Amino acid sequence: MTEHHLMSIGAHALDAELMGGPVAIKYTKEGHKASFVHITRGERGNKKKTPEEYGKQLEVEMPKVAEAMGAKSIWTGYIAGQLPSQEEIQMDLCKLLREEKPDIVITHWRGSLHPRHVMTHDAVLEAVKLAANPDVNTEQATHKVEYVYFGENCEDLNGFIPQIYVDIEDTFDQWFEAVSHYELFRANEANVPYQDYYRTMATIRAVEVGNQKLSKAFMVPTRTQNYLHD
Repeated sequence: MTEHHLMSIGAHALDAELMGGPVAIKYTKEGHKASFVHITRGERGNKKKTPEEYGKQLEVEMPKVAEAMGAKSIWTGYIAGQLPSQEEIQMDLCKLLREEKPDIVITHWRGSLHPRHVMTHDAVLEAVKLAANPDVNTEQATHKVEYVYFGENCEDLNGFIPQIYVDIEDTFDQWFEAVSHYELFRANEANVPYQDYYRTMATIRAVEVGNQKLSKAFMVPTRTQNYLHD
């Protein structure tokens, strides 16, 4: 069996797991690899705690969530509000792709109300190109990501068109249990109805494809060849 590595890249802790979590569980159960990459911890997302306090909490929660899905958690080390240039982020992600060698990458769709989600979308697509380019020297071997998908995120719905549906009936409960290690998801500290939204959308996506099994939707880049083979 060819081993696959599915990598979901999000702007903040919880984003990557919401977009790719239930499918990552499918992969890890079959003996494949999965990882969740967080550009920042999202440490400014809890109004009841200081960024320093909440950031430390997230550093404990992130690996717990990943472990509960059989996956690996990776934080880039960037601090919210102190991001470097777009070019530096792209190069760091290029190095990460070359090091971890995922063949499947999931990230944000660009039609988002959150500017860091838009930044992550752009940075990931550029990093995929850089990682495959032999003229980009990072003292690592080049790496070609075979597939890029945009995951469904409740903050990224402007122009999001479901194109691929994956049955998550057998992984939904484990997914929700795993992401509940995040206080943000469990206690709704951001006043976003995460649990209601993702439970409802899993049912709606099932209806869209005419079955009774909970489903997760993904969007495909319209210029995949350009992104992956320039």
